[in-house]
Amino acid sequence: MRIDAHQHYWKIERGDYGWITPGIPVLYRDFLPADLSPHLNRHRLDGTILVQAAPTIAETEFILALAESDDSILGVVGWLDLFDPAHREHYERFRRHPKFVGFRLMIQDMPAAGRILEPAFVEALRGYADEGTTVDLLGRSDQLEPLVRLLERVPHLRGVIDHIAKPRIRDGEIEPWLTHMRTLAGYPNLYCKLSGMVTEADHRSWKPEDFKPYVRHTLDLFGPDRVLFGSDWPVCLLAAGYDEVVDVLLKALPEDWGERERAALFGLNARKVYRI
Repeated sequence: MRIDAHQHYWKIERGDYGWITPGIPVLYRDFLPADLSPHLNRHRLDGTILVQAAPTIAETEFILALAESDDSILGVVGWLDLFDPAHREHYERFRRHPKFVGFRLMIQDMPAAGRILEPAFVEALRGYADEGTTVDLLGRSDQLEPLVRLLERVPHLRGVIDHIAKPRIRDGEIEPWLTHMRTLAGYPNLYCKLSGMVTEADHRSWKPEDFKPYVRHTLDLFGPDRVLFGSDWPVCLLAAGYDEVVDVLLKALPEDWGERERAALFGLNARKVYRI
């Protein structure tokens, strides 16, 4: 089974996508399964992991409803606010849906990433880790130090680092991203998505070779059995089309990667971590 492990759908009229404004015309419209279907077919992808795009309970309910009527949505990663006393109540409702496969922490949007080290947050996350819940982690490379400290407190977390932790590709910076990622890769239950890279490069003048060092370092650290392909469509359209996103990744893969490694990257690892 071939899987795109990270993409989004939205309807602008719903009103909770505050980051999508008329000033971003390429994204300021509805994106739904019929829009993605031709790309999935062209790349022989059997389905996707649909990830929340708004920090609201209502949006998670919306994408779960979409999943009920579309077979290409294999799993849904929703949203939870672990600072909300009602987070467990929402989780129990979501988990009854057969396509709910986990939730995402929006560290990127926190005014201070160090908040993830507050005792109540750590305690809540430890509870989900004890249950083996899969948790996506969205953060930037400059927020990795508190994430490393969080994993010290919750070392058994079944987690997925989104967008290779958003290194500063446009500036060609490797450190301290690489040092922190080396530490995180030491936790065997952590996976990493090779996704969201084109939007971290120069949107207008990126070149395929810009991504190779980041992809190779990620593969060296996590190995072929803990990495996932994700298009980050339609957000990727800010910098590249779906075909280009796939091409960038394929060109950066090691020359000695064969069918086994590619099958793991393009689906088998997603099935494993999200229990599909």
